[in-house]
Amino acid sequence: MIAIDNVLLSDDVVEAQFVCDLNACKGGCCVDGDCGAPLTEEETKKIAEVYPIVKPYLAAEYIAEIEKQGTHTIDDEYGYVTPTVNGGICTYAYTDEVGIVKCAIEKAWKEGKIDFQKPISCHLYPIRIKDMGEYEAVNYEPRKKLCRPACKLGKQLKVPVYQFLKGSIIRKYGEEFYDTLDAVAKKMEEDRG
Repeated sequence: MIAIDNVLLSDDVVEAQFVCDLNACKGGCCVDGDCGAPLTEEETKKIAEVYPIVKPYLAAEYIAEIEKQGTHTIDDEYGYVTPTVNGGICTYAYTDEVGIVKCAIEKAWKEGKIDFQKPISCHLYPIRIKDMGEYEAVNYEPRKKLCRPACKLGKQLKVPVYQFLKGSIIRKYGEEFYDTLDAVAKKMEEDRG
């Protein structure tokens, strides 16, 4: 366990290796889940604000679900989440020209139309964060079958999870946090080695 400020990270975050292989999984993490993507309260407001700009990227069926359910819903376990279509695909998803499911919110962000990239829970995946009161627990939780190609590619390229997620970790916790995590990871590797 690694402790930085009020964040407790499992050792897997620095020891496991992972690189998304979208050609293999086809963006399955946006399709297959227990519920939509977990959201912070602030993100629910941001998504409601950007929805009119993101809406043109969405399929009619997904728009209908958002109009019916709202720009976010509430899950018993995760709290605020993105709506889904029939308990599966996220309503903010779209399928690109090669069949990979991607985030329409992120597409609008990449095109400079909005200033919100996508929910941090999506950006950090396969890391999951659990609020433990005064602490946040940060765990590496890839899906066994779906993420098998990403785990294989990560090992092949020798890229630790935290390095693959550098941008999203900095977005969530800041540059200083990431630098501390990087130093701790290098020390752990040195001690193992």
